[in-house]
Amino acid sequence: MLLAGSAAIAFAPASVSAQEVDSDTRATNDASDGPIVVTARRREERITDVPLSITAVSGEQLSKSGTLDITEIGQEVPNLTLEVSRGTNTTLTAFIRGVGQQDPVAGFEAGVGLYVDDVYLNRPQAAVLDIYDVERIEVLRGPQGTLYGRNTIGGAIKYVTARLPEDTSVKIRGTYGSYDQADLIISASTPLTDNLRIGASGARLSRGGFGDNLVQPGVENYNKDVWAARGTIEFDNGPLFIRLSGDYVKDDSDPRQGTRLIPGLLSGAPVLDDVYDTRSGLNVVDQEVEAYGGALQIAVEVSDTITLKSITGYREDKSTTPIDFDSLPAADLDVPAIYENDQLSQEFQLLYEGDRLNGVIGAYYLDANAFTAFDVALFTTGTLISLPGLNAQTLGDVDTETFSVFGDFTYDFTDRLSVSLGGRYTWDKRSSRILRTTFIGGFSDLFPPSTAIPIAVTSDFEGSETFKEFTPRASISFKPNQNHNIYFTYSKGFKGGGFDPRGQSTAAPDLDGDGDVDFDDQFNFLRFAPEKVDSFELGWKASLLDNRLNVALALFKGDYTDIQIPGSVGLDTNNDGINDTFIGITSNAGDADVNGFEFEGNALVGKDFAGLGSRFSVNWAVGYVDAEYNQFIDAFGNDVADQRVFQNTPEWTLNTGFDLGLPVGPGIVDFLGSMSMRSDASQFEVPNQFLDQDGFVLLDASIVYTSDDDRWSIGVHGKNLTDKRYIVAGYNFVAGGVNGQPIVPTLGLEGTLTGFYGDPRRFFVTGEFRF
Repeated sequence: MLLAGSAAIAFAPASVSAQEVDSDTRATNDASDGPIVVTARRREERITDVPLSITAVSGEQLSKSGTLDITEIGQEVPNLTLEVSRGTNTTLTAFIRGVGQQDPVAGFEAGVGLYVDDVYLNRPQAAVLDIYDVERIEVLRGPQGTLYGRNTIGGAIKYVTARLPEDTSVKIRGTYGSYDQADLIISASTPLTDNLRIGASGARLSRGGFGDNLVQPGVENYNKDVWAARGTIEFDNGPLFIRLSGDYVKDDSDPRQGTRLIPGLLSGAPVLDDVYDTRSGLNVVDQEVEAYGGALQIAVEVSDTITLKSITGYREDKSTTPIDFDSLPAADLDVPAIYENDQLSQEFQLLYEGDRLNGVIGAYYLDANAFTAFDVALFTTGTLISLPGLNAQTLGDVDTETFSVFGDFTYDFTDRLSVSLGGRYTWDKRSSRILRTTFIGGFSDLFPPSTAIPIAVTSDFEGSETFKEFTPRASISFKPNQNHNIYFTYSKGFKGGGFDPRGQSTAAPDLDGDGDVDFDDQFNFLRFAPEKVDSFELGWKASLLDNRLNVALALFKGDYTDIQIPGSVGLDTNNDGINDTFIGITSNAGDADVNGFEFEGNALVGKDFAGLGSRFSVNWAVGYVDAEYNQFIDAFGNDVADQRVFQNTPEWTLNTGFDLGLPVGPGIVDFLGSMSMRSDASQFEVPNQFLDQDGFVLLDASIVYTSDDDRWSIGVHGKNLTDKRYIVAGYNFVAGGVNGQPIVPTLGLEGTLTGFYGDPRRFFVTGEFRF
């Protein structure tokens, strides 16, 4: 598993294509060593030579910079947004170049794929992974799918754990810092024979809250309470490699609740002074996350040119969480929720390496289930309309079965000119059961003890649909000389459709005009279609000045169509002017253009100057996205493209950092610093003056001493040095508030407009010892 954080480091921006990256890939990206080299398909390739965009950050760099939170990787990578999802501690929201998925409920595919050791994670729950024994983290930008695993429309994030060392080793890493942070990670491995090695790791990760729950004594907000473990067995006798691994994580952190951005419209409750405090009163279920999984990887070299691979994965997780939307003691809009996910995946690959032709043919299968169940408690509304304890229970049970075949081959016509062609055929079947029941008298039987009474079934739907698509990829690469690569790539991305589990089938209109709301009407009302993107990229990569300067520039254009827009709105079921329940509405709103560029680089400014063995390197990354809707059809059939924006997609992202290493005694001291900037961003397609985040800058710094024999190190780290407050997620169930208009609630009576914030300023000390 992985642990996240701001990589305040000098790293070489790696722009490589997915075909160059598999479980055997090795990345070295210390700027002093020149360009990154990757090893895939049993051949080494410089990062400069491969024609697509990826940023790779090594585990050594993550360790040196004191990286603690995976979401902070988004500060280092251009056009990437990584956030802890609203109302959770471990669910990940990811966007790349404007493409992603914010809503974590069952029935929605991720726009950005998440991988742990080449095993695709079908759901975002438990995906804010803790980092230990990590070889590297890779962020691939643009559609993926012709080379491995699951097809993803926006890109992929790959967590690659380290291979076991050949000799017996023990590593202990401890952290202590602000907010009573105390982490301990112990890793050990040993060979049993010349070919067989075993290893295990354990982690205890804890931190006090950044704030408090002011109405529930002893409950903190934004704290951390995690236990995690990992075990690995590896067998390697040359032509045969087998790796069996398993991991487990238990998160008992207190619920992460938002803070109100406006006073209570019914109670008049004021906005709190501390954005990390909350008045959440929801406590009918504990916050708890448990996740585990295993993977079996087998690689056989059957000849000098052919390797066969098998990747088998199983994962399961369960979460319970009390989400207090209104963040007030009364149940004005409270949502206790349960998430249960499991998946089994199997992938086969045939890798071919010839003198001029290299490529992969593969097949992928996934069988997954996602179950979501939650209440929507509207007790204050129920009291107003004489339905005490009004509550809407939703059950969504979604099965996903997908099968695909894919291939991608590169042919070198000359030493300077190469052409790659690839394609994927995907067959997705989505089967959904949606059951919604209205209760009065309190929380439903999902959260015992319950005395609530069901009074109406508002959805009882069961349906399935199959989505099929062929997605091609092609690129051409021209190298004027060995230090320059100019390439052009086209790829098509596809994300399957489904059924909104929050939808209310009895609210479906007569879509076919036959005078009756039948199954077909409900099917089409709850259904949303696949979305697609045609992506074009023109890039240049160079390794200059004897590998002291490495740059990568990519210009991209995306034609994004049938965009899936999930959302929830209040619904007035009896036309009395009060929204007494909610309804999920997911539509394919229209199409958009997503264009921009990325420029990454690193430079070794000085090495061993004055004969002192010192070094100084700098790195930078700049991303620009111009994302604009050409058409956006709302629920009433109107084109409101000029009133909508892309969510979680700042126009500009910028990062720069440095690493100054000075020899001191029998070791070296590294002084590291980084600055990251993000321009204005909106949390939803409809801008909101309270919830949207203005542009901001984050500063991090570290001082790390490492012994010459690399046996031990000690570091002091500071994150968010200016103590900036910035919103990363939120809920919005209000209208008005623009041009002097009054703010009115659209669900509940208090007006839900709550925000979740990034981490405050923190200092901590790390120590690592290797035996």
